[in-house]
Amino acid sequence: MPAPLVLLSARLLDPVTGTFLPQTALAATDGKITALGADREIRALADAATTVIDLKGAVVTPGLTDGHLHPVSGAELTHGLDLSGCTDLDAVRAALAREVAALAPGAWLHGWGLDPNVFGDRPIETAALAPVLDGVPALLQLFDAHSMLASPRALERAGVDGPRTFDQAAEVVCDDAGRPTGLLLEDAACELVERAAPQPTREERRARLAAALRAMAAAGLTGGHAMDANGDSLAFYDELDAAGDLPLRLRVAPWCQPGTDADGVRALIAQQGTSGRLWRTAGVKLFMDGTIDNGTAWLERPDCHGESTHAFWPDPAAYTRVIGRLHAAGVPTATHAIGDAAVRHVLDAVAQARRADRNGVRHRIEHIETVPDDTLRRFAELGVLASMQPTHCCDFTRADHTDNWSRRLGAERAGRAWRCRDLTDAGATVVLGSDWPIAPYPPLGVMAGARHRRPTRDLAQPPHGPEQALTALEALRGMTVHAAHAAGEEDRAGRIAVGHRADLTVLADDPLTTPATDLPRLPVLLTVLDGRPTHRDRSL
Repeated sequence: MPAPLVLLSARLLDPVTGTFLPQTALAATDGKITALGADREIRALADAATTVIDLKGAVVTPGLTDGHLHPVSGAELTHGLDLSGCTDLDAVRAALAREVAALAPGAWLHGWGLDPNVFGDRPIETAALAPVLDGVPALLQLFDAHSMLASPRALERAGVDGPRTFDQAAEVVCDDAGRPTGLLLEDAACELVERAAPQPTREERRARLAAALRAMAAAGLTGGHAMDANGDSLAFYDELDAAGDLPLRLRVAPWCQPGTDADGVRALIAQQGTSGRLWRTAGVKLFMDGTIDNGTAWLERPDCHGESTHAFWPDPAAYTRVIGRLHAAGVPTATHAIGDAAVRHVLDAVAQARRADRNGVRHRIEHIETVPDDTLRRFAELGVLASMQPTHCCDFTRADHTDNWSRRLGAERAGRAWRCRDLTDAGATVVLGSDWPIAPYPPLGVMAGARHRRPTRDLAQPPHGPEQALTALEALRGMTVHAAHAAGEEDRAGRIAVGHRADLTVLADDPLTTPATDLPRLPVLLTVLDGRPTHRDRSL
């Protein structure tokens, strides 16, 4: 049978060895690579209906996969005013003023990507943005998506006029007089005010998601590990998939929140395997803490404000019991754990689960921003995957430790930032991702950040912890073979081989020899998902 897709004149890069395969062409049928060989040999597999693309010496890698992203919530959160480029309060005020001038009377202002470092030594509160937001209902998402600023008018419309009590770690931050400062920490607090704002229609939300996924494919992504299944997420994926409009292969992990009872855990187990052609539910996402920047991480010693001392689960032992149940049922887990105490507790919980049932379930920890030496070896010993986002270190911290994250931790712990190298050297499997919308999703930028660890806005700045940098090959593995291993799919994904998926990323040059600081600008010429081009540059 003729092959539907044939790629010729290619340099086929193996991310295991870091070398090019001897073959220069491939054919794909039914979503799989069915032949590798010389151009003439593979061209003979084409007929008039075959899509034949001459790559003219371009480099083909296995399809790049983001190990941690939030497609649906990201498409929603990134709608509105982009504040991620603002580096000081004056820039934030100017951007807000322009947006306010264009707003219809009474309309809500939505912003995202606000960096807490713009506040310097000032408290993070809406008073710093007055009078720009006076009378305007505004919600400004901080970059970590675990906190936001709500203007006085937004708080008034939501009826939030003092502190609240929540079933999980969350806070309406108030001053000494009990008046809200505008800072809302974690989802439960943020949702109090978000519910008061006008909501987009379902059609608008689906269209935003589809546009975001198309842009991801154009950036070279063929897949992603989606760390939520909230609301209409699965329905959106299913609808796009059925229509042939899903340009990424998605592995989706629904959330398990504190307070989930035995019936809730059973429902999560039953949900495993729910799927379409290009998406499937596999795993469960949990949270062990919040973030260092807003004082909700779980640290073994308090931060400089006396904060970050509590787990996200009010009873950490309940989390351990849930991990045990999911492990025994063969369900892999992914736990958000940023602080050292959180990471240690997750490792302890997995160790306990493995002692009770020695099955081969692969668990993972997400973020791992600061950990002491004695935790490193435990990742490999327990088979726990380290899922990390190096661009967070690049863009939200500074080499001189003058940023909010580093100042909260102090020099000792800030010096243990994003230990990608140490974890790799200790034998851990390090999976790379963006955590979009927290950081940009282009995978070349993620791999570049893992190598240079410099602020992407100013690459002339010194790197934060250059000794923790990965090599070019290690960074590529983090978005190919290691991502496949994390999904339990190393037998069919992550490499260019006959029988493996025809998920491919085509670049203008070799990502292993392109300097790290130039890598984000390397053109993505072609993206192939399941044997079908989802992005094709005009030059091909």
